[in-house]
Amino acid sequence: MLRTHTCGELRPEHKDQEVVLCGWVHRRRDHGKLTFIDIRDRYGVTQVVFVPSVAKPAHELAQKLGPEFVVRIKGTVNVRPEKNVNKDLATGGIELLAKELEILNDSKVPVFEIDGDVDVTEELRLTYRYLDIRRDKMRESLLLRHKLANTVRSFLNAEGFCEVETPVLTKSTPEGARDFLVPSRLNQGQFYALPQSPQLFKQLLMVSGMDRYYQIVKCFRDEDLRADRQPEFTQIDMEMSFVDEEDVFSLTERMFQKVLKETKGIDLPVPFPRMTHAEAKAKYNSDKPDIRKNKEDKNEFAFLWVTDFPLFKWSEEEKRWDSEHHPFTSVHPEDVAKLEGKDLSNIRSRAYDLVLNGNEIGSGSIRIHRRDVQKRIFDIIGLGAEEIEARFGFLLRAFEYGAPPHAGVAYGLDRLVALLSGLDSIRDTIAFPKTQRGSCLLADAPSVVNEKQMRELGLLAVTKK
Repeated sequence: MLRTHTCGELRPEHKDQEVVLCGWVHRRRDHGKLTFIDIRDRYGVTQVVFVPSVAKPAHELAQKLGPEFVVRIKGTVNVRPEKNVNKDLATGGIELLAKELEILNDSKVPVFEIDGDVDVTEELRLTYRYLDIRRDKMRESLLLRHKLANTVRSFLNAEGFCEVETPVLTKSTPEGARDFLVPSRLNQGQFYALPQSPQLFKQLLMVSGMDRYYQIVKCFRDEDLRADRQPEFTQIDMEMSFVDEEDVFSLTERMFQKVLKETKGIDLPVPFPRMTHAEAKAKYNSDKPDIRKNKEDKNEFAFLWVTDFPLFKWSEEEKRWDSEHHPFTSVHPEDVAKLEGKDLSNIRSRAYDLVLNGNEIGSGSIRIHRRDVQKRIFDIIGLGAEEIEARFGFLLRAFEYGAPPHAGVAYGLDRLVALLSGLDSIRDTIAFPKTQRGSCLLADAPSVVNEKQMRELGLLAVTKK
């Protein structure tokens, strides 16, 4: 190891120990013959002092240091006098008396200040994201994301869930947003799609007898972007067999109790309040109401279940009924007979959303697990026999082999981190996000590919000489 400790680790109890730190030059200050630098890594900041009488070569080399130089420093831990303690730093009770300095790499002057909360345009931040992540706000957001994901995994593992990966290259079954398509070189003229969600595969895992599945999974949707949308985003995805709504609600509430306690130190009261879709629309004119008393307090977290969503919605453009959530959602038991009527607007589903401070952070439902019922829903939303077979035949066939009753839910990890961090955009919860136009300014993607690649994929005709 090039270092013995991190830059956030040393305390007065390390007095007189010889240590080695590695990191970036955060600040440099020259006070007469003494030179001070703050050395930074992701764990914290430590003050280092260079004294000519202690280590002249190190002191002379320190005069060449600039912002963001990468350095390795060997020295002795000194305890600061009480009057010089920096109470704003965890390491503020000590400083490192430098004996050796090695410059591991120099740095150009950064295009924006790393130190402090300087206002920088998002375009510049995304172009130089590796510099932006060095700043406190972004680093803390990514660390919270890591902690939240780790807490969720720990909780679900203890509840008997099994993490299973599902395919990224899959079949295009467009509903909702547009699919991102991937041309197949080996099957020219045919395309994979990147999954909008693992919906069909997680239901197939229930048919497979996996019982309790989860995955922290990438999803892809080719849709117009806003502050809370990205073309690729992450879900906490789960599915369970032999459960009803109460099981899903109870599990979720206990999971978020653990998440809020471990990430924010908050004791979250449960059960969460509930409201039907009809009540939410009547009282708040919204299907994701904010039930806080400004709702501007970013340290208040008010969860709400919204239930009994409509099963169908009328598409004026296509003059047909469509699924409100997706076509795999079960009908409310009291409304089954209404499926045979002409007006389907008042049929309730067994779908539920979880709302946090007026933001939908999760959605799920009791699934259809019988082939005849699933076929009936497909018929209602206007899918013909050939289209049903082409898009969903593999699911219907699976339902012929003993599909258990099952339910699921998925929570938006990016949006959840943004709300817990008090951020306005989910882009600040993602290491390397896309802009509102779906481009990556850092890597300059999407970009043009060469003709050879296009021909290999069958996207350009081969020119014969």
